[in-house]
Amino acid sequence: MAVLAEIAGDESLPPLPPSEGGEDSGAPSTHSPPDADGEKPSPRTSKPSRKRLVLTASVLLSFLIALPLLLKSTEIHRSPLPSDAIAALSRRLHSNPPSFPCGLHAVFLRSGGVSSEASVANRIERDISTQLVDLPAASTAGNISVSVTVDSAGGCSSSSRVASPWRCGAVTTADLERGDEVFDEWLHSALGGGGGDGMRVYTIVFVDSADGKGLRIVIGKHLHAWVVGKVDEAEVVSIIGKVFVNYFMNGGVEEGEAIVKREFMPVGSDGNIVLSFSLLNADPSDWVYDWEFKKIGERMLIPVIEALRPIANINIESQVLYHTPKSSYSYSDDKLGGNVLSMGDIPFFVNSNEWHLDTSISATGRSKVLQFVVYIPSARECPLYLQLPDGELSKTNAFISPMWGGVVIWNPPGCSLGSKPREILDKMPSQELMETIEIFIGQLRQLFGLKSSYHAQSMDGITKFITSPKGFAQWELDLLYRHHACSNLLSCLTTLESLSSLVQSLPRMIVMDEIGRQQPCFMTGIITTKSDK
Repeated sequence: MAVLAEIAGDESLPPLPPSEGGEDSGAPSTHSPPDADGEKPSPRTSKPSRKRLVLTASVLLSFLIALPLLLKSTEIHRSPLPSDAIAALSRRLHSNPPSFPCGLHAVFLRSGGVSSEASVANRIERDISTQLVDLPAASTAGNISVSVTVDSAGGCSSSSRVASPWRCGAVTTADLERGDEVFDEWLHSALGGGGGDGMRVYTIVFVDSADGKGLRIVIGKHLHAWVVGKVDEAEVVSIIGKVFVNYFMNGGVEEGEAIVKREFMPVGSDGNIVLSFSLLNADPSDWVYDWEFKKIGERMLIPVIEALRPIANINIESQVLYHTPKSSYSYSDDKLGGNVLSMGDIPFFVNSNEWHLDTSISATGRSKVLQFVVYIPSARECPLYLQLPDGELSKTNAFISPMWGGVVIWNPPGCSLGSKPREILDKMPSQELMETIEIFIGQLRQLFGLKSSYHAQSMDGITKFITSPKGFAQWELDLLYRHHACSNLLSCLTTLESLSSLVQSLPRMIVMDEIGRQQPCFMTGIITTKSDK
Protein backbone atom coordinates (compact mmCIF):
# COMPACT_ATOMS: atom_id res chain seq x y z
CA MET A 1 0.00 0.00 0.00
CA ALA A 2 2.90 2.36 0.77
CA VAL A 3 4.42 1.61 -2.61
CA LEU A 4 1.18 2.42 -4.46
CA ALA A 5 0.79 5.64 -2.62
CA GLU A 6 4.26 6.68 -3.52
CA ILE A 7 3.74 5.92 -7.21
CA ALA A 8 0.53 7.90 -7.23
CA GLY A 9 2.21 10.81 -5.65
CA ASP A 10 4.85 10.94 -8.37
CA GLU A 11 2.21 11.24 -11.23
CA SER A 12 1.04 14.65 -12.43
CA LEU A 13 -2.60 15.62 -12.06
CA PRO A 14 -4.84 15.22 -15.19
CA PRO A 15 -5.93 18.41 -17.01
CA LEU A 16 -9.23 19.92 -16.06
CA PRO A 17 -12.10 19.57 -18.58
CA PRO A 18 -12.99 22.66 -20.56
CA SER A 19 -15.68 24.87 -19.12
CA GLU A 20 -19.23 24.76 -20.57
CA GLY A 21 -19.43 26.77 -23.75
CA GLY A 22 -15.68 26.93 -24.06
CA GLU A 23 -13.57 26.12 -27.13
CA ASP A 24 -11.74 22.91 -27.80
CA SER A 25 -8.36 22.83 -26.16
CA GLY A 26 -6.67 22.13 -29.43
CA ALA A 27 -8.11 25.24 -31.20
CA PRO A 28 -6.26 28.48 -30.91
CA SER A 29 -7.85 31.07 -28.70
CA THR A 30 -9.46 34.04 -30.43
CA HIS A 31 -9.28 36.22 -27.40
CA SER A 32 -6.25 38.34 -26.96
CA PRO A 33 -4.50 37.81 -23.74
CA PRO A 34 -4.97 40.60 -21.33
CA ASP A 35 -2.20 43.02 -20.76
CA ALA A 36 0.03 42.69 -17.85
CA ASP A 37 -1.99 45.35 -16.10
CA GLY A 38 -5.27 43.41 -16.78
CA GLU A 39 -6.81 45.96 -19.27
CA LYS A 40 -8.57 45.11 -22.61
CA PRO A 41 -6.78 45.81 -25.93
CA SER A 42 -7.58 49.01 -27.90
CA PRO A 43 -10.11 48.78 -30.86
CA ARG A 44 -8.95 48.08 -34.38
CA THR A 45 -7.81 51.19 -36.22
CA SER A 46 -7.08 49.76 -39.69
CA LYS A 47 -9.62 50.24 -42.60
CA PRO A 48 -11.73 47.30 -43.94
CA SER A 49 -10.32 45.49 -46.86
CA ARG A 50 -11.30 46.40 -50.45
CA LYS A 51 -13.29 43.18 -50.88
CA ARG A 52 -15.62 44.13 -48.07
CA LEU A 53 -16.23 47.58 -49.62
CA VAL A 54 -16.95 46.07 -53.02
CA LEU A 55 -19.44 43.63 -51.53
CA THR A 56 -21.31 46.36 -49.66
CA ALA A 57 -21.44 48.60 -52.74
CA SER A 58 -22.74 45.70 -54.88
CA VAL A 59 -25.62 45.02 -52.49
CA LEU A 60 -26.56 48.71 -52.36
CA LEU A 61 -26.38 49.07 -56.14
CA SER A 62 -28.56 46.00 -56.69
CA PHE A 63 -31.20 47.44 -54.37
CA LEU A 64 -31.22 50.78 -56.19
CA ILE A 65 -31.56 49.04 -59.58
CA ALA A 66 -34.44 46.85 -58.38
CA LEU A 67 -36.31 49.70 -56.64
CA PRO A 68 -38.03 51.08 -59.82
CA LEU A 69 -39.06 47.57 -60.79
CA LEU A 70 -40.51 47.02 -57.34
CA LEU A 71 -42.45 50.29 -57.46
CA LYS A 72 -43.72 49.52 -60.98
CA SER A 73 -44.94 46.06 -59.96
CA THR A 74 -46.97 47.51 -57.06
CA GLU A 75 -48.30 50.52 -58.99
CA ILE A 76 -52.14 51.02 -59.35
CA HIS A 77 -52.98 51.29 -63.06
CA ARG A 78 -55.13 54.39 -63.68
CA SER A 79 -55.89 55.44 -67.21
CA PRO A 80 -56.14 59.26 -67.30
CA LEU A 81 -59.65 60.73 -67.47
CA PRO A 82 -60.50 64.21 -68.80
CA SER A 83 -62.00 65.35 -65.48
CA ASP A 84 -61.56 69.06 -66.18
CA ALA A 85 -63.16 68.78 -69.61
CA ILE A 86 -66.11 66.83 -68.14
CA ALA A 87 -66.67 69.49 -65.48
CA ALA A 88 -66.50 72.29 -68.06
CA LEU A 89 -68.97 70.49 -70.35
CA SER A 90 -71.33 69.93 -67.42
CA ARG A 91 -71.35 73.64 -66.55
CA ARG A 92 -71.96 74.47 -70.19
CA LEU A 93 -74.91 72.13 -70.61
CA HIS A 94 -76.57 73.14 -67.34
CA SER A 95 -76.24 76.84 -68.13
CA ASN A 96 -77.37 76.30 -71.73
CA PRO A 97 -79.60 73.17 -71.89
CA PRO A 98 -79.54 71.20 -75.15
CA SER A 99 -82.12 72.13 -77.74
CA PHE A 100 -82.72 71.46 -81.41
CA PRO A 101 -83.44 73.78 -84.33
CA CYS A 102 -86.89 74.07 -85.82
CA GLY A 103 -88.78 76.33 -88.15
CA LEU A 104 -92.09 78.18 -87.86
CA HIS A 105 -93.93 78.99 -91.05
CA ALA A 106 -97.05 81.17 -91.03
CA VAL A 107 -99.23 81.06 -94.17
CA PHE A 108 -102.08 83.48 -94.88
CA LEU A 109 -104.68 82.19 -97.34
CA ARG A 110 -106.78 85.05 -98.60
CA SER A 111 -109.42 84.97 -101.26
CA GLY A 112 -108.94 88.58 -102.37
CA GLY A 113 -105.86 90.45 -103.45
CA VAL A 114 -103.58 92.10 -100.89
CA SER A 115 -101.59 95.20 -101.56
CA SER A 116 -97.87 95.12 -100.77
CA GLU A 117 -97.86 91.43 -99.85
CA ALA A 118 -94.08 91.36 -99.38
CA SER A 119 -94.11 94.15 -96.81
CA VAL A 120 -96.99 92.50 -94.93
CA ALA A 121 -95.06 89.20 -94.79
CA ASN A 122 -91.88 90.86 -93.55
CA ARG A 123 -93.73 92.88 -90.91
CA ILE A 124 -95.54 89.83 -89.53
CA GLU A 125 -92.29 87.89 -89.52
CA ARG A 126 -90.62 90.51 -87.34
CA ASP A 127 -93.53 90.50 -84.91
CA ILE A 128 -93.49 86.70 -84.61
CA SER A 129 -89.70 86.58 -84.13
CA THR A 130 -89.98 89.09 -81.30
CA GLN A 131 -92.67 86.97 -79.66
CA LEU A 132 -90.54 83.80 -79.77
CA VAL A 133 -87.40 85.31 -78.25
CA ASP A 134 -88.31 84.14 -74.75
CA LEU A 135 -89.53 80.55 -74.98
CA PRO A 136 -90.48 78.65 -71.82
CA ALA A 137 -87.58 77.02 -70.02
CA ALA A 138 -89.12 73.59 -70.57
CA SER A 139 -88.95 73.93 -74.34
CA THR A 140 -86.35 71.88 -76.22
CA ALA A 141 -86.49 74.05 -79.35
CA GLY A 142 -83.78 76.53 -80.16
CA ASN A 143 -82.71 78.67 -83.12
CA ILE A 144 -86.27 79.02 -84.39
CA SER A 145 -86.37 80.19 -87.98
CA VAL A 146 -89.49 82.17 -88.86
CA SER A 147 -90.93 82.62 -92.32
CA VAL A 148 -94.22 84.09 -93.55
CA THR A 149 -96.11 83.52 -96.79
CA VAL A 150 -99.10 85.48 -98.07
CA ASP A 151 -101.03 83.43 -100.65
CA SER A 152 -103.87 85.35 -102.26
CA ALA A 153 -105.64 85.72 -105.56
CA GLY A 154 -103.27 88.56 -106.44
CA GLY A 155 -100.15 86.39 -106.09
CA CYS A 156 -97.89 84.71 -103.59
CA SER A 157 -95.15 86.42 -101.61
CA SER A 158 -92.84 85.11 -98.91
CA SER A 159 -90.45 86.72 -96.50
CA SER A 160 -86.89 86.51 -97.72
CA ARG A 161 -85.19 85.24 -94.56
CA VAL A 162 -86.04 81.52 -94.91
CA ALA A 163 -86.91 79.48 -97.97
CA SER A 164 -90.59 78.60 -97.77
CA PRO A 165 -91.76 74.96 -98.20
CA TRP A 166 -95.23 76.17 -99.11
CA ARG A 167 -96.47 75.41 -102.63
CA CYS A 168 -98.43 78.46 -103.63
CA GLY A 169 -101.88 77.79 -105.02
CA ALA A 170 -101.96 74.14 -103.89
CA VAL A 171 -104.65 74.88 -101.27
CA THR A 172 -107.46 77.42 -101.40
CA THR A 173 -110.13 78.55 -99.00
CA ALA A 174 -112.67 76.46 -100.88
CA ASP A 175 -110.94 73.26 -99.78
CA LEU A 176 -112.31 73.77 -96.25
CA GLU A 177 -115.65 72.48 -97.46
CA ARG A 178 -114.17 68.99 -97.86
CA GLY A 179 -113.93 68.56 -94.08
CA ASP A 180 -111.16 68.91 -91.52
CA GLU A 181 -109.63 65.44 -92.09
CA VAL A 182 -109.39 66.00 -95.87
CA PHE A 183 -108.08 69.55 -95.41
CA ASP A 184 -105.45 68.20 -93.04
CA GLU A 185 -104.10 65.87 -95.75
CA TRP A 186 -104.26 68.66 -98.37
CA LEU A 187 -102.09 70.85 -96.16
CA HIS A 188 -99.64 68.01 -95.59
CA SER A 189 -99.33 67.54 -99.33
CA ALA A 190 -98.90 71.27 -99.98
CA LEU A 191 -96.14 71.52 -97.38
CA GLY A 192 -94.09 68.66 -98.75
CA GLY A 193 -93.31 67.09 -95.38
CA GLY A 194 -90.99 69.69 -93.80
CA GLY A 195 -87.61 71.31 -94.33
CA GLY A 196 -85.12 69.90 -96.78
CA ASP A 197 -82.17 70.25 -94.38
CA GLY A 198 -83.70 67.86 -91.84
CA MET A 199 -85.01 70.71 -89.68
CA ARG A 200 -88.60 70.32 -88.54
CA VAL A 201 -90.86 73.07 -89.86
CA TYR A 202 -94.19 73.72 -88.13
CA THR A 203 -96.82 75.51 -90.16
CA ILE A 204 -99.82 77.53 -89.01
CA VAL A 205 -102.22 78.46 -91.81
CA PHE A 206 -104.60 81.40 -91.41
CA VAL A 207 -107.61 80.95 -93.66
CA ASP A 208 -109.51 84.19 -94.25
CA SER A 209 -113.20 83.34 -93.96
CA ALA A 210 -116.30 85.44 -93.37
CA ASP A 211 -118.80 82.63 -92.78
CA GLY A 212 -119.87 84.17 -89.47
CA LYS A 213 -119.12 81.01 -87.48
CA GLY A 214 -116.45 82.69 -85.38
CA LEU A 215 -112.83 81.74 -84.97
CA ARG A 216 -111.90 78.07 -85.31
CA ILE A 217 -108.45 76.70 -84.40
CA VAL A 218 -107.73 73.15 -85.53
CA ILE A 219 -104.51 71.24 -84.82
CA GLY A 220 -103.81 68.51 -87.38
CA LYS A 221 -102.13 65.17 -86.91
CA HIS A 222 -99.02 66.27 -88.83
CA LEU A 223 -96.82 69.31 -88.17
CA HIS A 224 -99.40 71.99 -88.86
CA ALA A 225 -102.54 73.72 -87.65
CA TRP A 226 -104.99 76.10 -89.25
CA VAL A 227 -107.09 79.01 -88.11
CA VAL A 228 -110.37 79.81 -89.84
CA GLY A 229 -111.99 83.22 -89.49
CA LYS A 230 -111.19 86.91 -89.57
CA VAL A 231 -107.90 87.55 -87.79
CA ASP A 232 -106.06 90.88 -87.68
CA GLU A 233 -102.31 91.15 -87.41
CA ALA A 234 -102.46 91.91 -83.69
CA GLU A 235 -104.18 88.56 -83.00
CA VAL A 236 -101.82 86.58 -85.20
CA VAL A 237 -98.92 86.74 -82.75
CA SER A 238 -101.14 85.70 -79.84
CA ILE A 239 -102.59 82.72 -81.72
CA ILE A 240 -99.16 81.57 -82.88
CA GLY A 241 -97.86 81.71 -79.31
CA LYS A 242 -100.88 79.69 -78.21
CA VAL A 243 -100.52 76.97 -80.83
CA PHE A 244 -96.78 76.83 -81.48
CA VAL A 245 -95.44 77.35 -77.97
CA ASN A 246 -98.15 75.69 -75.88
CA TYR A 247 -98.76 72.66 -78.10
CA PHE A 248 -96.06 72.08 -80.71
CA MET A 249 -93.28 72.83 -78.22
CA ASN A 250 -94.82 71.63 -74.91
CA GLY A 251 -97.59 69.22 -75.90
CA GLY A 252 -100.35 71.28 -74.31
CA VAL A 253 -99.05 70.34 -70.85
CA GLU A 254 -98.36 73.26 -68.56
CA GLU A 255 -95.53 73.22 -66.03
CA GLY A 256 -96.45 71.06 -63.04
CA GLU A 257 -99.47 69.56 -64.81
CA ALA A 258 -97.81 66.47 -66.29
CA ILE A 259 -98.26 63.25 -64.31
CA VAL A 260 -94.92 61.95 -65.56
CA LYS A 261 -92.02 64.25 -66.43
CA ARG A 262 -90.71 63.71 -69.93
CA GLU A 263 -87.16 63.63 -68.54
CA PHE A 264 -88.09 60.25 -67.01
CA MET A 265 -89.34 58.41 -70.05
CA PRO A 266 -90.16 54.74 -69.41
CA VAL A 267 -87.40 53.51 -71.72
CA GLY A 268 -84.81 50.95 -70.67
CA SER A 269 -81.14 51.84 -70.73
CA ASP A 270 -80.74 49.37 -73.59
CA GLY A 271 -83.46 51.17 -75.59
CA ASN A 272 -86.07 48.41 -75.16
CA ILE A 273 -89.59 48.44 -73.73
CA VAL A 274 -91.78 45.42 -73.00
CA LEU A 275 -95.53 46.05 -72.84
CA SER A 276 -96.96 43.27 -70.69
CA PHE A 277 -100.77 42.94 -70.79
CA SER A 278 -102.46 40.79 -68.13
CA LEU A 279 -106.09 39.75 -67.63
CA LEU A 280 -106.65 39.07 -63.93
CA ASN A 281 -109.55 36.95 -62.66
CA ALA A 282 -109.80 37.88 -58.98
CA ASP A 283 -111.80 34.80 -58.01
CA PRO A 284 -112.18 32.07 -60.67
CA SER A 285 -114.78 30.29 -58.52
CA ASP A 286 -117.18 33.14 -59.44
CA TRP A 287 -116.41 33.49 -63.16
CA VAL A 288 -113.50 33.00 -65.50
CA TYR A 289 -112.81 35.23 -68.50
CA ASP A 290 -110.38 34.91 -71.37
CA TRP A 291 -109.63 37.40 -74.15
CA GLU A 292 -108.59 37.49 -77.79
CA PHE A 293 -105.61 39.71 -77.27
CA LYS A 294 -103.50 38.16 -80.02
CA LYS A 295 -106.24 38.81 -82.56
CA ILE A 296 -107.48 42.25 -81.48
CA GLY A 297 -105.06 43.81 -79.02
CA GLU A 298 -101.85 43.33 -80.97
CA ARG A 299 -103.49 44.52 -84.18
CA MET A 300 -104.46 47.80 -82.52
CA LEU A 301 -101.04 48.26 -80.93
CA ILE A 302 -98.88 47.66 -84.02
CA PRO A 303 -99.28 51.26 -85.35
CA VAL A 304 -98.37 52.62 -81.92
CA ILE A 305 -95.24 50.48 -81.77
CA GLU A 306 -94.16 51.61 -85.23
CA ALA A 307 -94.70 55.25 -84.31
CA LEU A 308 -92.53 54.95 -81.19
CA ARG A 309 -89.77 52.91 -82.85
CA PRO A 310 -87.38 55.89 -83.16
CA ILE A 311 -87.54 56.18 -79.35
CA ALA A 312 -87.48 52.52 -78.31
CA ASN A 313 -87.76 48.97 -79.57
CA ILE A 314 -91.10 47.76 -78.16
CA ASN A 315 -92.18 44.13 -77.63
CA ILE A 316 -95.64 42.93 -76.60
CA GLU A 317 -96.68 39.97 -74.50
CA SER A 318 -99.94 38.93 -72.81
CA GLN A 319 -101.17 36.48 -70.20
CA VAL A 320 -104.26 35.44 -68.21
CA LEU A 321 -103.94 34.95 -64.45
CA TYR A 322 -106.28 33.52 -61.81
CA HIS A 323 -106.73 33.96 -58.05
CA THR A 324 -105.54 37.56 -58.11
CA PRO A 325 -107.39 39.55 -55.42
CA LYS A 326 -106.58 43.20 -54.87
CA SER A 327 -104.86 44.44 -51.72
CA SER A 328 -106.98 47.54 -51.03
CA TYR A 329 -110.45 47.67 -49.55
CA SER A 330 -113.63 49.00 -51.16
CA TYR A 331 -116.93 49.95 -49.59
CA SER A 332 -120.50 49.45 -50.77
CA ASP A 333 -122.53 52.44 -51.91
CA ASP A 334 -126.23 51.79 -52.46
CA LYS A 335 -126.73 55.12 -54.25
CA LEU A 336 -124.17 54.20 -56.88
CA GLY A 337 -125.29 50.61 -56.97
CA GLY A 338 -121.88 49.08 -56.46
CA ASN A 339 -118.64 49.05 -54.56
CA VAL A 340 -116.47 52.15 -54.55
CA LEU A 341 -112.70 52.41 -54.51
CA SER A 342 -111.38 55.81 -53.47
CA MET A 343 -108.25 57.43 -54.88
CA GLY A 344 -106.56 57.11 -51.50
CA ASP A 345 -106.71 53.32 -51.76
CA ILE A 346 -105.10 53.16 -55.21
CA PRO A 347 -101.49 52.89 -53.91
CA PHE A 348 -102.53 49.64 -52.18
CA PHE A 349 -104.53 48.20 -55.08
CA VAL A 350 -101.76 46.21 -56.73
CA ASN A 351 -101.25 42.95 -54.85
CA SER A 352 -97.60 42.13 -55.54
CA ASN A 353 -97.83 38.94 -53.47
CA GLU A 354 -100.62 37.41 -55.57
CA TRP A 355 -100.15 39.12 -58.93
CA HIS A 356 -97.32 37.26 -60.62
CA LEU A 357 -96.83 39.79 -63.40
CA ASP A 358 -93.04 39.64 -63.76
CA THR A 359 -92.99 36.64 -66.08
CA SER A 360 -91.55 38.40 -69.10
CA ILE A 361 -89.32 36.39 -71.41
CA SER A 362 -88.81 39.37 -73.72
CA ALA A 363 -87.22 41.61 -71.09
CA THR A 364 -83.50 40.99 -71.34
CA GLY A 365 -80.62 43.05 -70.04
CA ARG A 366 -81.82 46.40 -68.81
CA SER A 367 -85.15 46.60 -70.65
CA LYS A 368 -88.09 48.46 -69.14
CA VAL A 369 -91.28 46.48 -68.48
CA LEU A 370 -94.60 48.36 -68.40
CA GLN A 371 -97.51 46.46 -66.90
CA PHE A 372 -101.05 46.98 -68.22
CA VAL A 373 -103.64 45.10 -66.17
CA VAL A 374 -107.34 44.37 -66.71
CA TYR A 375 -108.78 43.55 -63.28
CA ILE A 376 -112.02 41.55 -63.11
CA PRO A 377 -113.50 41.84 -59.60
CA SER A 378 -115.09 38.94 -57.77
CA ALA A 379 -118.85 38.57 -57.39
CA ARG A 380 -118.92 39.99 -53.86
CA GLU A 381 -117.23 43.26 -54.93
CA CYS A 382 -118.83 43.62 -58.35
CA PRO A 383 -119.47 46.16 -59.80
CA LEU A 384 -116.38 48.02 -58.66
CA TYR A 385 -116.04 51.74 -59.45
CA LEU A 386 -113.17 54.18 -59.07
CA GLN A 387 -114.18 57.42 -57.36
CA LEU A 388 -112.29 60.63 -58.16
CA PRO A 389 -111.32 63.17 -55.47
CA ASP A 390 -114.22 65.43 -56.49
CA GLY A 391 -116.69 62.62 -55.73
CA GLU A 392 -117.43 61.77 -59.37
CA LEU A 393 -116.86 58.32 -60.80
CA SER A 394 -114.03 57.80 -63.25
CA LYS A 395 -115.28 57.58 -66.83
CA THR A 396 -112.59 55.08 -67.79
CA ASN A 397 -112.54 53.28 -64.42
CA ALA A 398 -108.76 53.18 -64.74
CA PHE A 399 -105.61 54.69 -63.24
CA ILE A 400 -101.87 54.72 -63.93
CA SER A 401 -98.80 54.26 -61.78
CA PRO A 402 -95.85 56.30 -63.13
CA MET A 403 -92.96 54.19 -64.43
CA TRP A 404 -94.94 51.01 -63.65
CA GLY A 405 -97.99 50.92 -65.94
CA GLY A 406 -101.76 51.15 -65.72
CA VAL A 407 -104.82 49.30 -64.42
CA VAL A 408 -108.33 49.09 -65.88
CA ILE A 409 -111.14 47.76 -63.68
CA TRP A 410 -113.56 45.85 -65.94
CA ASN A 411 -116.95 44.82 -64.60
CA PRO A 412 -118.36 41.85 -66.56
CA PRO A 413 -121.79 42.16 -68.24
CA GLY A 414 -124.67 41.61 -65.86
CA CYS A 415 -122.48 42.38 -62.87
CA SER A 416 -124.44 43.96 -60.00
CA LEU A 417 -124.66 43.96 -56.22
CA GLY A 418 -125.57 40.48 -55.05
CA SER A 419 -124.48 38.87 -58.35
CA LYS A 420 -124.40 35.11 -58.29
CA PRO A 421 -121.32 33.29 -59.48
CA ARG A 422 -121.35 31.76 -62.94
CA GLU A 423 -118.95 28.88 -63.12
CA ILE A 424 -118.43 29.09 -66.85
CA LEU A 425 -115.55 30.12 -69.10
CA ASP A 426 -116.40 33.22 -71.08
CA LYS A 427 -114.57 35.66 -73.34
CA MET A 428 -114.24 39.38 -72.95
CA PRO A 429 -116.47 40.98 -75.64
CA SER A 430 -114.50 42.26 -78.62
CA GLN A 431 -115.97 45.76 -78.43
CA GLU A 432 -115.08 46.13 -74.77
CA LEU A 433 -111.61 44.76 -75.43
CA MET A 434 -111.09 47.40 -78.12
CA GLU A 435 -112.26 50.13 -75.74
CA THR A 436 -109.89 48.79 -73.08
CA ILE A 437 -106.94 48.85 -75.52
CA GLU A 438 -107.78 52.48 -76.34
CA ILE A 439 -107.63 53.27 -72.63
CA PHE A 440 -104.24 51.55 -72.44
CA ILE A 441 -102.98 53.66 -75.35
CA GLY A 442 -104.10 56.77 -73.47
CA GLN A 443 -102.26 55.53 -70.37
CA LEU A 444 -99.14 54.93 -72.46
CA ARG A 445 -99.35 58.54 -73.65
CA GLN A 446 -99.50 59.68 -70.02
CA LEU A 447 -96.50 57.55 -69.11
CA PHE A 448 -94.58 59.42 -71.82
CA GLY A 449 -95.61 62.78 -70.37
CA LEU A 450 -98.47 63.66 -72.75
CA LYS A 451 -102.18 64.05 -72.16
CA SER A 452 -104.23 60.88 -72.51
CA SER A 453 -106.30 62.58 -75.22
CA TYR A 454 -107.57 65.97 -76.31
CA HIS A 455 -111.15 64.89 -76.87
CA ALA A 456 -113.92 67.04 -75.46
CA GLN A 457 -111.43 69.71 -74.48
CA SER A 458 -111.49 73.36 -75.44
CA MET A 459 -108.09 74.38 -74.17
CA ASP A 460 -106.85 77.86 -74.99
CA GLY A 461 -109.58 78.27 -77.57
CA ILE A 462 -108.54 75.18 -79.56
CA THR A 463 -111.64 73.94 -81.32
CA LYS A 464 -110.55 70.53 -82.57
CA PHE A 465 -107.67 68.05 -82.64
CA ILE A 466 -107.29 65.67 -85.56
CA THR A 467 -106.44 62.27 -84.08
CA SER A 468 -103.97 59.86 -85.59
CA PRO A 469 -104.55 56.10 -85.94
CA LYS A 470 -101.04 55.67 -84.54
CA GLY A 471 -102.16 56.98 -81.17
CA PHE A 472 -99.65 59.84 -81.41
CA ALA A 473 -99.83 62.84 -83.73
CA GLN A 474 -96.66 63.68 -85.66
CA TRP A 475 -96.08 66.86 -83.67
CA GLU A 476 -96.39 64.86 -80.45
CA LEU A 477 -93.85 62.30 -81.66
CA ASP A 478 -91.51 65.09 -82.68
CA LEU A 479 -91.83 66.51 -79.16
CA LEU A 480 -91.00 63.12 -77.65
CA TYR A 481 -88.00 62.70 -79.97
CA ARG A 482 -86.53 66.01 -78.80
CA HIS A 483 -87.10 65.30 -75.12
CA HIS A 484 -85.71 61.78 -75.44
CA ALA A 485 -82.56 63.02 -77.19
CA CYS A 486 -82.04 65.76 -74.58
CA SER A 487 -82.58 63.35 -71.68
CA ASN A 488 -80.07 60.92 -73.20
CA LEU A 489 -77.48 63.69 -73.48
CA LEU A 490 -77.96 64.75 -69.87
CA SER A 491 -77.96 61.13 -68.69
CA CYS A 492 -74.68 60.45 -70.49
CA LEU A 493 -73.13 63.56 -68.96
CA THR A 494 -74.34 62.57 -65.48
CA THR A 495 -72.71 59.16 -65.87
CA LEU A 496 -69.42 60.75 -66.92
CA GLU A 497 -69.55 63.13 -63.93
CA SER A 498 -70.25 60.27 -61.51
CA LEU A 499 -67.37 58.21 -62.90
CA SER A 500 -64.97 61.15 -62.71
CA SER A 501 -65.96 61.94 -59.11
CA LEU A 502 -65.62 58.29 -58.09
CA VAL A 503 -62.14 57.95 -59.59
CA GLN A 504 -60.98 61.16 -57.91
CA SER A 505 -62.31 60.07 -54.52
CA LEU A 506 -60.55 56.66 -54.67
CA PRO A 507 -56.84 57.22 -55.40
CA ARG A 508 -56.08 53.48 -55.49
CA MET A 509 -58.95 52.57 -57.81
CA ILE A 510 -57.90 50.75 -60.98
CA VAL A 511 -59.01 52.46 -64.21
CA MET A 512 -58.58 50.29 -67.31
CA ASP A 513 -57.32 51.67 -70.60
CA GLU A 514 -60.61 50.76 -72.31
CA ILE A 515 -62.48 53.18 -70.06
CA GLY A 516 -59.95 55.90 -70.66
CA ARG A 517 -60.19 55.46 -74.44
CA GLN A 518 -63.99 55.67 -74.40
CA GLN A 519 -64.24 58.91 -72.44
CA PRO A 520 -63.09 61.21 -75.29
CA CYS A 521 -65.47 59.42 -77.67
CA PHE A 522 -68.41 60.03 -75.37
CA MET A 523 -67.52 63.68 -74.90
CA THR A 524 -67.03 64.17 -78.63
CA GLY A 525 -70.50 62.73 -79.25
CA ILE A 526 -72.08 65.05 -76.67
CA ILE A 527 -70.29 68.12 -78.04
CA THR A 528 -71.17 67.22 -81.63
CA THR A 529 -74.85 66.75 -80.80
CA LYS A 530 -74.88 69.97 -78.80
CA SER A 531 -73.21 71.95 -81.60
CA ASP A 532 -75.68 70.64 -84.21
CA LYS A 533 -78.58 72.43 -82.56
